[in-house]
Amino acid sequence: MAVENVIWPRYLDASVSRSDGRRVPLDDAVEEPTVDEIAEAVQQIGYDAVIERDVTHPREWESRGRVLVKGAEDSTKNDLVQAVAAYVGILRD
Repeated sequence: MAVENVIWPRYLDASVSRSDGRRVPLDDAVEEPTVDEIAEAVQQIGYDAVIERDVTHPREWESRGRVLVKGAEDSTKNDLVQAVAAYVGILRD
């Protein structure tokens, strides 16, 4: 069975504290990341990305969506999120 990792925008959001769900250091976080940016970063890393726009993270009121990462069996979730955060930062520069 294929491994699917879920990446929520709040994992990379600089306005979210670590205790509220940010998973990257503040230096790597970005303001209001979008699912489109996250999906593009996932594809840059070499994995397939599926955007689900109509879902809401349990700790949020507003629906920002999420990105499903397919085929990332060779990487831990933490490594994947760190790499995506780095690429989103590069995409914004």
